Amino acid sequence: MGRHASAGPPRARVIVLSTLLVLTLVGWFAFDFLVDELRAAGCGSDTAITVTAATDIAPVVRQAARTVSQQEGDDCYRVHVTARESEVAAESLVLSRGTKPPDVWIPESTMWLQHANDKGAWDVPVNGTSIASTPVVLALTDDAATQLGWPAVAPRWSAVVGPDAGDFDVGIADPAWDPASLSALIALKHLAGDAPRPGKAYTSSLRHVAANVAEEPSTLYQRLPGKSGDTEPLDAFPTTEFDLLTHNVEARTADLVASYPEQPIPALDFPYIVLPDTTGERRAAAKDFLDRLISQRFSEAFADAGFRTPEGIALRKRGERTSSRAVRPVALPDAGEVRQLLNEWAGVNLSARIQVLLDVSGSMGAVVPGTGKTRMAATIEAAELGLRLFKPTTKIGLWLFSTYLDGTKPYRELLPVRQVREHLSGDGIARLRSAADQIGGNTGLYDSTLAAYREATENWEAGRINIVVVLTDGENAYPEGITREKLLTKLRKLRDPRRPLQVIGIGIGPDVDKKELEQIAAATGGEAFTTPDPSKIKDVFYAALSKLLCQPPACKPDSGR
Repeated sequence: MGRHASAGPPRARVIVLSTLLVLTLVGWFAFDFLVDELRAAGCGSDTAITVTAATDIAPVVRQAARTVSQQEGDDCYRVHVTARESEVAAESLVLSRGTKPPDVWIPESTMWLQHANDKGAWDVPVNGTSIASTPVVLALTDDAATQLGWPAVAPRWSAVVGPDAGDFDVGIADPAWDPASLSALIALKHLAGDAPRPGKAYTSSLRHVAANVAEEPSTLYQRLPGKSGDTEPLDAFPTTEFDLLTHNVEARTADLVASYPEQPIPALDFPYIVLPDTTGERRAAAKDFLDRLISQRFSEAFADAGFRTPEGIALRKRGERTSSRAVRPVALPDAGEVRQLLNEWAGVNLSARIQVLLDVSGSMGAVVPGTGKTRMAATIEAAELGLRLFKPTTKIGLWLFSTYLDGTKPYRELLPVRQVREHLSGDGIARLRSAADQIGGNTGLYDSTLAAYREATENWEAGRINIVVVLTDGENAYPEGITREKLLTKLRKLRDPRRPLQVIGIGIGPDVDKKELEQIAAATGGEAFTTPDPSKIKDVFYAALSKLLCQPPACKPDSGR
């Protein structure tokens, strides 16, 4: 009793513990910065540059930064290095949210430069100077490698993921966000090119690896024999030589063998770029720091950490399960080719980004004969069931539309674009059902469709099927808004074949203008699905979903090309 009293009330204890935790974290993250400042005490210059580096490469970059900061005299400068996931760094360059960008960015791969540029960071260079590299390999378990004749014979990719591959369980991370997996797609394309029917062979290979898609690259390592729990263990997956070496050093129950592709594919090249806002003395310091990183001294430091030179040469002996032969650099395909690869992947993987427009005009409150349900209730019920058909990684957002929902706008957001699993595990279903309480007004179809299509265009994501779904029970009834001709003209102008984005129209009830929906969908390469009988909402909804869930190349006859 007395001990509880001396500890203070529960809330006070929580505050004290929280404060201690915050102070500890602040001290932890500030440590490297303070060390750099102390080491720079002899530097007579005020010039300091900030570097954001991929987490794997950051320790060696930080080591180089400390040697610079130890210099004395007016020509020296200070370097502050922050380790950050490249995905997060890329997004921060697109949406800064008030934070100042670094002077230098070193992601794992040139892919991230293309990604940032593609998402709207137009001033980010799409190429940089490589400071190190690590090749992409196919990690094989001991059993899988032994089946292929290892160690007497080096295991080949074609025997595992090629058109005539054996029965191996192969995993892959999302290639839109994992550079190693993107290189794996390039390897699959190479392997299929030698088949009698390359198109069919490539689609078959994609389907094979798409059966085991991981949310994160690290998840693949958790599916090794002895670690996978109730999940079927993997025999192979694409990764980097650096990560495989790291795993083999740390492994306790399973070692991996590296299989190198038959034809060269892009490695992770760790490009060094100086961002456009870096000027004057800071830009000069950034260029000098690059010269230091690619010097012989730090080539050896990168080698000690497990990396190769930018030319793909191993300055240190590799482990027995990896190769010490040079892996010559191969440039990443241009942005258009990468986009095409990811579109093909999306068609097989069936992961999507879907912006849904849901009509909440007054007519949606009408009762569907013979059901006792309103049109809105029937639509929400069908949408809820359909939501569970998509992959958990599919992203879905929901806008409501009628008239004057957000000031003069006829639309407003109900659910932000999030992965399906987030909506299902959070309050997504409850918020979807709340749409039934917001019925009223007329049908501002044209303005809402244009706004949703423009938003989806601006936030288009490679590696996903990008779709705008319009659910309505009537025709446009918004005199203050744009005309149909203006909508169709703007949709055609926004349409970009390199970044496919279709409108799928779903119309229910006798008041739907079928031609109207068909014209809107056709302007974007999409389709319309309608029924005059609202009780058939589930049938028409699932017909539309079948279109969404079966995209080329999976659902088009193979041309053999």
